[in-house]
Formats: sequence, structure tokens, C-alpha cells
Amino acid sequence: MVALCRHQLVHLNAAGWATVQQWPWDDEARACLAHWAAQRLPLVVTQQRDGVPDDRIALGLPAPLQWQRRRLALQVPMRGVLYCDEFPRAAEVTGLLPLRTRGAWQTLLKTLAALGVAPRVYGSFGWQRLTRLDYLHADSDLDLRLPVADAAMADAVAAALHTSAFATPRLDGEIVFPGGSAVAWREWRLWRERRADRVLVKRLRGVAMERGEAWLVEHQPC
Repeated sequence: MVALCRHQLVHLNAAGWATVQQWPWDDEARACLAHWAAQRLPLVVTQQRDGVPDDRIALGLPAPLQWQRRRLALQVPMRGVLYCDEFPRAAEVTGLLPLRTRGAWQTLLKTLAALGVAPRVYGSFGWQRLTRLDYLHADSDLDLRLPVADAAMADAVAAALHTSAFATPRLDGEIVFPGGSAVAWREWRLWRERRADRVLVKRLRGVAMERGEAWLVEHQPC
């Protein structure tokens, strides 16, 4: 059984790609999938909704500009998984940033490292770094996956992001707790400052609006 987490990358074996490519896709989707299979590019774990069989994994392929930024949804048998991987470390996307912002970016990364956080980059920046295909456009956010140990660490991370001199592109992303529950860092900050009475918590098998803090110590799949 493959242990799944949100924003986890999955590489398929030959049998997995054969299963995916035999479905009745249109020509555009088929061309995109053929490229992914030929280049051995990963897919990403998506929400495992009710109805997905236990022997299958729900995965996604967010296509680049070349294929109209389509989002392809797939269900792949567990036996079709070769191995799992992670999105690039934050420092690995530095070369994709405008020169004028790189100093502030590196300062932010040092601040996060001092807090014990090792961010990963998903979204358009992460996919462009992984595939070398064109994902970025003028309005692309920089999406960070920020694993933390507890609420106090999450507070420090949110404060560091809020006060950072890094302004372009816009910093987005999620704070991820040990049980796998995740909250957008801006929403976390508002909730902790009591400017919101509920917070949207994302999990592998769904999302929920939470009022109290009991979910902070839950131990659910990623």
C-alpha cells in the first residue's frame, strides 16, 4: 500500500502509463499524456474522494501552456506506481524568479531555515522547474508547501512570510501540520489573530471549516 500525502508526486511504471493512455482521451489530452509518459514525468496526488476504489489512486496532471493549462484527472491502479517523490526545494526555483527579487527571496529562505522549515514549491513554479515546460505567466503565484511541527511554529512562519520584503511574485501556499492537515498561510494568520472565527483545513480526503483547535493534534493521512 502506497502512503499518500497531498502535493506528493507519483511516477508511474510502464503498466501504469499503459492503463492511463488506453482511456478515450481527446487528441490534445492524448498528446500531453504521451509526452508525460515518454519523458517519465510525474503526476500529483489529488484529493482521494469517496468512490475512488481502494486499489486505485486519484492523480492529476496540470498541463502547461502548450496544452491550454488543462487539468487531467486520472485514477491509476496501485500496481502502476513506480515510486513517489516531492516537489522541488524552494531554493531550486531561484533561477525562475526575476533578478530584482532574488535577494529578498534568498533572505526569506534563510529566515525560514532558521525557523526549521524546509519549504517545497508546487504550482506553476514547481511544475516548470520539474518539466522545463512553460507554466509561468504574469499572474503566477509562488506556491509554498511549509511543513511545521506545531501551532507556534506555524505562527512564526506566517509572520516571516507576512513581513518579508519579497513581494513579486505573490507568495501563496499552505502550512502543513504533522498529521497532514493544511491551511493557507494567510488564512492561518487571520484565524490566529481572531479576525476569522473559522479556518479552512485541507486533508487528503476532503476539506472542512474548523472552529476549534482539536484538529491540530489529529493524526490523519497526509
